[in-house]
Amino acid sequence: MSKFELKLPRMGESVAEATLTTWLKEVGDTIEMDEPILEIATDKVDSEVPSEVEGVLVEKLFNVDDIIKVGQTIAIIEVNGEVSSETEAVKATAIPVKTVSAVEEAIVVAKETAPIPVQDYSSTEKFYSPLVKNIAKQESISIAQLDAIQGTGKEGRVTKNDILAYLENGKVSHSEIAPAAITVEKVVTAPVVPAPKHIEKPVVEKQQAPTIQSSSNHEVIEMTRMGKLVAKHMVDSVSTSAHVQSFIEVDVTNIVNWRNKRKDAFLKQEGEKLTFTPIFMEAIARALKKYPLMNISVEGDTVIKKKNINIGMAAALPDGNLIVPVIKNADQLNLAGMAKVINDLANRSRNNQLKPDEVQDGTYTVTNVGTFGSVFGTPIINQPQVGILALGAIRKIPSVIETAEGDFIGIRSKMYLSHSYDHRVVNGALGSMFAKAVADYLEAWDVNREV
Repeated sequence: MSKFELKLPRMGESVAEATLTTWLKEVGDTIEMDEPILEIATDKVDSEVPSEVEGVLVEKLFNVDDIIKVGQTIAIIEVNGEVSSETEAVKATAIPVKTVSAVEEAIVVAKETAPIPVQDYSSTEKFYSPLVKNIAKQESISIAQLDAIQGTGKEGRVTKNDILAYLENGKVSHSEIAPAAITVEKVVTAPVVPAPKHIEKPVVEKQQAPTIQSSSNHEVIEMTRMGKLVAKHMVDSVSTSAHVQSFIEVDVTNIVNWRNKRKDAFLKQEGEKLTFTPIFMEAIARALKKYPLMNISVEGDTVIKKKNINIGMAAALPDGNLIVPVIKNADQLNLAGMAKVINDLANRSRNNQLKPDEVQDGTYTVTNVGTFGSVFGTPIINQPQVGILALGAIRKIPSVIETAEGDFIGIRSKMYLSHSYDHRVVNGALGSMFAKAVADYLEAWDVNREV
């Protein structure tokens, strides 16, 4: 028997800590590989932490509401075989000799003849168990190759079997490059340094206990953890950026008529609803491409011009809070692809199923205040971005229509775009031209266009 230290995995470049919200397993429970052990929450999203080994939970090092740093040991799991204190050794998990494949033998036998390039597997935002990382390192699998493997574990995680299947089905391993230099007789568990008998418990940073007051005349409701984080984020943004707004009215009659004609066929063909949101997102992505200085962030006295166009989509949660999943590389999606991504992110937002990397790396944010009937709004910038666009409600209103024969009054579908931008780095001309570019794209919509 040996002990394995389960650590808080890296959840993205900007995430340094998380709050433990729920223990899903108790001391003494048997745990399967990739089975969730606890739930955590960051300032971005809630998530589960799976086990990297099979064994029995023997010790918890944190309590609910404790704040855990990335890399800190959360729990101790007792496993069969030997496991080092820092990572799960490949040899320690080798199955009996009679069921070991040639690929697995090549992995567990030392490879001295071919150099293994150094790979920084911490640079990827996907979660990989130490076992998978160790196999990838032994077989010189690059980060890009590892990220491309389709995982069969929970939430698409790559398991040991997935990476072994990848090796068997096409990846050229060291065992194939220099077979004569590797001698395979039998699988032998190599000696490893045993885990320390005593593991010092980490210093626990507690969240400040809320003060609850009661009164016979009113009800006091404590803010949720996410509510507190959102409130702080909003106050910090107002304190950081010089918020300025520009407003523009848009005639979207052609878009409304076009969507009404095609939404049923789109649902039948694609199995997805065709809402107005992907149309708006396409227009915004085009405008960001035209005005790249809106696709920036501010860090101190420097401006970071972003290469990718990643649009955050503010979504309301059932508890009234907001979360902002990100449409990555939005400018590279066609309308059908945009609709599918948006519907998927929106559904999983409502069901608290987003992954940490799906709410990170946004370069510009959009919020649809029209969903709740608002005509326009003055949204707060999502730091460290420099702009956010609010989409107002689409309304039928009497409007002056200009024609070659003269002006007349007609019923048109119109909406307001409300653009908030950081006046430290975005002047009024750029802020207004960006909003006008979005409006022009929407008003010039081709009524004969196919999805």
